[in-house]
Amino acid sequence: LTPAVNGRVLAVTAGLSWLTGILFGLAPALHATRGNLVPGLKEPRIGRTSRSAGVSRALMAGQFALGLIILVAAGLFLQTLARLESIPLGFNPENVLTFRLDASQAGHPAPDVAGFYNRLRAGLSGIPGVRGASLSELAPLGGRMATGVRTATKSQASLILRVGANFHSTMGVPILSGREIGDRDMTGAPRAAVVNQAFVQTFFNGGNPLGQQVTLKNDCGCTLEIVGVSADMLMGNNVRTRRGPELFYPFQGAGTIEGMSFELRTDGDPLAYASAVRELVREADPHLPISELRTERALVDGTLNREMVFARLCTAFAVLALLIACVGLYGTMSYHVARRTSEIGVRMTLGAPRRAVLWMVLRQVIAIAAGGLLIGIPAALLSSTLIASFLYGVEPRDPATLWLAAMSLLTAAALAGFLPARQASRIDPVIALRHE
Repeated sequence: LTPAVNGRVLAVTAGLSWLTGILFGLAPALHATRGNLVPGLKEPRIGRTSRSAGVSRALMAGQFALGLIILVAAGLFLQTLARLESIPLGFNPENVLTFRLDASQAGHPAPDVAGFYNRLRAGLSGIPGVRGASLSELAPLGGRMATGVRTATKSQASLILRVGANFHSTMGVPILSGREIGDRDMTGAPRAAVVNQAFVQTFFNGGNPLGQQVTLKNDCGCTLEIVGVSADMLMGNNVRTRRGPELFYPFQGAGTIEGMSFELRTDGDPLAYASAVRELVREADPHLPISELRTERALVDGTLNREMVFARLCTAFAVLALLIACVGLYGTMSYHVARRTSEIGVRMTLGAPRRAVLWMVLRQVIAIAAGGLLIGIPAALLSSTLIASFLYGVEPRDPATLWLAAMSLLTAAALAGFLPARQASRIDPVIALRHE
């Protein structure tokens, strides 16, 4: 979908903003028109505080509480994103170009599809700057397939993937023992297989599987000989996928072959080779379309898209909420300092030091922020449990995140209230006594 401004959403947002401004703007005016002016005229000016001061402080505390909730959520999502990005993939996604072809849709008969793909892979590997080329039924992190696997001693499900020659070296997956699937395995028998460490642990209790045979229960129904053991790599469409037994075997035309994903490891930016790839595919078959052309890094980042969006949105909203709360606190305290100018002048004339005046104003700021914390901490602990399913590697009630959010809130409040407090401490007593 192409992002665009939605007229209805914009109209509703504008209407709500206008209504909120009118309601909160009229509230002080209506309060003033209903007041009794006679007691107000008789009331001393010094030390007088507005009856609405409590309401304004409560609203400010509510703003800070809301800011704390969003700060905690932003911290949790940022930690989730950092932990997901640090998960070892088992392969190197840098400088890898992937795309998908489906020769059967272009009219290639089923018996010729495997040969066509192998010839195309050989042509792609000859492009200058291409260090390796292979193909697989699904791109890494592009999906997962499973079937039952039977050995001499055990029968259990495993993730499987049909691949082309040099798949592991192209994707940067280490071969720990034995060898990877090569050109000699693409035709003839016996058919070879490469398994990962989790497969060895599950089916062979950590023993040596090289030379052992396994039987697949899918449409292939074939028996494979294990020729290599690779490191564990992520298969599936999410980096949260739990590692499990994995088996890789060459496609040879047996079974159904539909679309295949090609992987090219390149020197430099993979997208710079896109035009050469398109030209080579066009020469092989001008009626064969290329789909899902992208880098492997983009594919990996795509699996983290939801976490990235949540982290960025919550961070932006947290900063905005904190900024609005600080601006409101600055305005409120400046207003109260202006109203208490005469009182401050009397205090300083009677010998009150400037630091006492500074603390008098900052004390109110801290009280407002503390009230926001008293409301916000329980609310943040409650709301964080609602997003537990979106988190990874971090507890919803993480004390470090809560502490950091609370300290950020108190620091922002102190900075916002310092300027009005500093202004109050610098009032000239003589000018203050003439005020009003």
